[in-house]
Amino acid sequence: MPITLTVRPAGPGDAADVCALLNAVDVFEIGRPETDLGTVEADLLHPDVDLAADSWLAFADGRLVAYGLVWADSGPGRIDCDHYVLPGHDEAAARLLELMEARAHVMNGGEREGRLRLQLNAEPTLDLGLLAARGYRSVRRYQVMTRALDEAAAVAPAPPAGLTLRHCGADAADRRRAHALIEETFTAHHGHVARPYEPWLDHIDGRRLDWSLVWIAALPGHGDVGVLLTRDDRTSMAWISHLGVREDLRGRGIGAYLLRHGFAAHAARGRDTLGLGVDTHNETGALALYEAHGMALHYAVDTWELPLHSQG
Repeated sequence: MPITLTVRPAGPGDAADVCALLNAVDVFEIGRPETDLGTVEADLLHPDVDLAADSWLAFADGRLVAYGLVWADSGPGRIDCDHYVLPGHDEAAARLLELMEARAHVMNGGEREGRLRLQLNAEPTLDLGLLAARGYRSVRRYQVMTRALDEAAAVAPAPPAGLTLRHCGADAADRRRAHALIEETFTAHHGHVARPYEPWLDHIDGRRLDWSLVWIAALPGHGDVGVLLTRDDRTSMAWISHLGVREDLRGRGIGAYLLRHGFAAHAARGRDTLGLGVDTHNETGALALYEAHGMALHYAVDTWELPLHSQG
């Protein structure tokens, strides 16, 4: 019997169903569910997303089989999107790609260098032939790396000589300083988008951030030299969102110290795993640093881009 495909926008009330779909995709792609409801709710309530125009749910005979979302908070010429589909539903996958691309062209507003950016598991449920046929190309690979927070990881590290560490807590000035350090230390990273403080908070869902899990490192004579931003709001693992050291002070063991501090801090909170994402082409040596401290590949993610020509 032919399958009846229907598509409609998502709404905040769909968060639980979308989360269940994403976790089903997680199981196919990485072997276990790792999507939290709060993450989905934050996406659907993002201030830069108009759900009526920027989101889609695809149903096959009434069953939710695919979900798409587009947003534009990364500066002129770049539109980001999510696309999730259950295996065997290529018609739904293609239909959402068509709708997402059409919306991205409108959002791009005729920018000559526009592009639509999509991040997918390296072995996704989406048929990559669909992307290639539509003009997408893979431009970057990232690794999600994890480490078990065992007894060795739980040992608090000794800081490099003279280094001090403070957490941001309720200090508004330190929160802004942490943001400034992230902007400074990540400015040369592929795909980094410079954002003022308030838009940055929205982008990282900073309203839910536990600022006691954000630390700033300082050295006498150099001032603030590094930043570690971690999160403990995922069910599956604790997470390092940003670990950055000023370029002029790299190679002094500061990054390694911040990493090990993150291990120990979350082990003390009772977490058994810590994860992070890293660009495999990162020129600061981040991948080697994480591997040297016991972090291993959990899964890989590829960034795909589609040029958004002004004439469609």
